[in-house]
Amino acid sequence: MTDFLDTDIKYLKGVGVERAKMLSSEIGVATFRDLLYYFPFRHIDRSRFYTISELSGAELPSLQIKGSFISFNVEGEGARKRLVGIFSDGKKMMECVWFSKLQYFSTAYKIGATYVIFGKPGFFRNVYSMVHPEVEPFDPAKPPTGFRGVYSITETMRKRGASTRLLQTLVGNLFANTGFSSVGDNLPEEIIRHYSLMPLPEALRQMHFPSDAASLRKAMERMKFEELFYVEAHILRYSMERGSRIPGYVFPRIGEKFNGFYFNVLPFQLTGAQKRVLKEIRADMKTGRQMNRLLQGDVGSGKTMVAFMSLLMAIDNECQGALMAPTEILATQHYESLRQWADPIGVKVALLTGSTRASERRRIHEGLESGEIDIVVGTHALIEDTVRFHKLGLVVIDEQHRFGVAQRAAMWKKSATAPHVLVMTATPIPRTLAMTVYGDLDVSVIDELPPGRKPVTTLLRYDSSRMEVDRLIFSQLREGRQVYIVYPLIEENEKLDLKSLEEGYRRTCETFPGYRVCFVHGKMKPAEKDHQMDLFVSGEARIMVATTVIEVGVNVPNASVMVIENAERFGLSQLHQLRGRVGRGADQSFCVLMGKIKSGADTKKRLNIMTETTDGFLISEADMKIRGPGDMEGTQQSGLAFNLRVADLARDGQILTRAREMAIAVLRGNPRLLAPGCQASPANDSDMKPLPLSPAGVDIIARELRLRFARAVDWSQIS
Repeated sequence: MTDFLDTDIKYLKGVGVERAKMLSSEIGVATFRDLLYYFPFRHIDRSRFYTISELSGAELPSLQIKGSFISFNVEGEGARKRLVGIFSDGKKMMECVWFSKLQYFSTAYKIGATYVIFGKPGFFRNVYSMVHPEVEPFDPAKPPTGFRGVYSITETMRKRGASTRLLQTLVGNLFANTGFSSVGDNLPEEIIRHYSLMPLPEALRQMHFPSDAASLRKAMERMKFEELFYVEAHILRYSMERGSRIPGYVFPRIGEKFNGFYFNVLPFQLTGAQKRVLKEIRADMKTGRQMNRLLQGDVGSGKTMVAFMSLLMAIDNECQGALMAPTEILATQHYESLRQWADPIGVKVALLTGSTRASERRRIHEGLESGEIDIVVGTHALIEDTVRFHKLGLVVIDEQHRFGVAQRAAMWKKSATAPHVLVMTATPIPRTLAMTVYGDLDVSVIDELPPGRKPVTTLLRYDSSRMEVDRLIFSQLREGRQVYIVYPLIEENEKLDLKSLEEGYRRTCETFPGYRVCFVHGKMKPAEKDHQMDLFVSGEARIMVATTVIEVGVNVPNASVMVIENAERFGLSQLHQLRGRVGRGADQSFCVLMGKIKSGADTKKRLNIMTETTDGFLISEADMKIRGPGDMEGTQQSGLAFNLRVADLARDGQILTRAREMAIAVLRGNPRLLAPGCQASPANDSDMKPLPLSPAGVDIIARELRLRFARAVDWSQIS
């Protein structure tokens, strides 16, 4: 694009110094470009007038009504002073309310004249009202037509007189500026032709002032494609460069340890999905490039077994392995599992956490540096500078979203040659989100459970069914099973009317006498939390009352009941994670979602999804559509989450797929966009042929990538 778009917003007609400060501080609009890309969040049909009698319900969209003012009155005193205008559409009346500039508004509009008011109606004191509506005279010779954008306005802006109408005026001034004619496209002509995209200047105009619904739809498709194309190009370019730039150990053989375990020790038959993933990992480790693979698998799908067998590949090729977990409890559980599998084949496994005694810590440090220890399992303690390896070949990171970019990088730098990296998550990630947030990683999915596992029976119940739930708990306790009861809060919060953890603990102790109850929440000191956890893991405590601190990392196969209080307060993916704490043994398990009987229809529909499926990927897709990708657990900590202006990962999967395919084709066909010597060979999820661009097209993409991602993730941290 041109320097015109980098012009300070204060030079636009209608702005000036003070208004420019407000636009910059309140909505981040500092340049002409910022204003052009500050799109309306919705559009209304200006030809449609509502009547007051059509208003229904407390939640209404912004809309317009034609009528006249009957009276204006100042009510209240001091800070509560307000101007109330009674507005009539000829049949019914409503209020228009102003809390500032009362003198101005009381004289600005004439009683009896016809106006169009626009705003979001609210229902207060048994009457509909609009607060600070936009008001304009109605001209029968020039009735409103077409679509009108509605912009996000902060409360501070409203108090200073700004409105949707002001932003419309400013954007109109920008389009009328002679400099706008110099704005070129930020996609090469070859891409625009391939997908028949609307040219950028027209798309920008239609986004703000659409001619009709069809034009708006085409403009939206163009802007969404552009946005997702550059996100994918940015991530894939890094991935391709890293694949060429960072060599990895070559693991050419499967040897004694792997085969000895597979044929003589493996306690169960691998599923088809586990075998497929192991083949993908094996193929990566033979290339001579550093493997960076994300392993997704639902709770209980056998990710730990895949990780262990991958570690055996490293050991068979004279390297060491490390498995890093976010909590001591999870690290200890991994250590116990790995040691049980490793001892029969002579593989030495050590556990290193913050609680490891000094003498034991020194022994482990010496064993890792000498090569005597084959696998170390640990927490953040593994990234300390004092931990050195003889030859670290593979790093496995469990529940990877719990670790920041810098922490992961610290592990990767503990070897002269970059170790292969396998990151695992039990939080199912929708494909569209994984393509964007984890687009620099190759993705493997374990999509089947081991044979013999019974699906967890999920029930939605209310307080009126409390005795039924208690009977279920009693029956499982009598059979020797264990029970989780999870609450969303630690202390009573009357405003939200939630059950508190303390109250739940007292009730549980009274209701189930004779059974020891442990008590865990996130604000406890680590030592006390670990003690309480150990009581449950050992079976000494039969019931655990907890917050979501147990969401990840507690593996108690004997637990068969999960009761989640105030289930409506949890996201679907979080509920699925909690449900995954049970059903880990061979017995039938139950998850009871305790909801509010007065919950809305949407809430009940959301919770019913949990009772209808145990497929984590279906649940995560539904969760993303409800909550949005920014709220999905793990995306913010990944270091790769992008703020999207127009695209919606929950709904724009087809556009994302096209954008990714085109990004791959462009990078394959234009080496100038990559680092010198880089081979654009990865990203094998596209059948599109390389797309050579003209030199001007390459320059457009290179410039736009610099512009958009100048302050994005520092990729050098994670190489």
